[in-house]
Amino acid sequence: MDKKIIRLIQGDLPMELRPFKILADKLGISEEEFIRRVESLKDREVIRRFGATLRHQDAGFSANAMVAWIVPEDKIEEVGNAMAQFREVTHCYQRQSYKDWKYNLYTMVHGESEEQCYRIAERLSAETGMTDYVLLFSEKEFKKTSMEYF
Repeated sequence: MDKKIIRLIQGDLPMELRPFKILADKLGISEEEFIRRVESLKDREVIRRFGATLRHQDAGFSANAMVAWIVPEDKIEEVGNAMAQFREVTHCYQRQSYKDWKYNLYTMVHGESEEQCYRIAERLSAETGMTDYVLLFSEKEFKKTSMEYF
């Protein structure tokens, strides 16, 4: 049953009010049992997380940028958590910095234009006090798929 559930949740969820009920119905189990089993998979660390991918073009956003930040190590948790609260931020990751690339925090932002992405980054900077950053705009998407295990 675990493999059947993983097979269903590794792809796109139904765009419905209760997507887990639809998936549970496919397996002949209740929505409550389905959710309980997904939680158990996470508790047992069979799956690490359950996330969503924004297809920004389909959502009406024509621009997106990865904003790379230089954040003091002793502030990384505080700043990362603050930036992650912005509705325009869909991803927020800490990464190792290097001698020739000092950036250690990354936020993906989405906007209707590149100008709007710059304004979002300016707001993030003003809110957190982090002023050393660069915007990296996507030029072409080559692949966006989820892992398939079964």
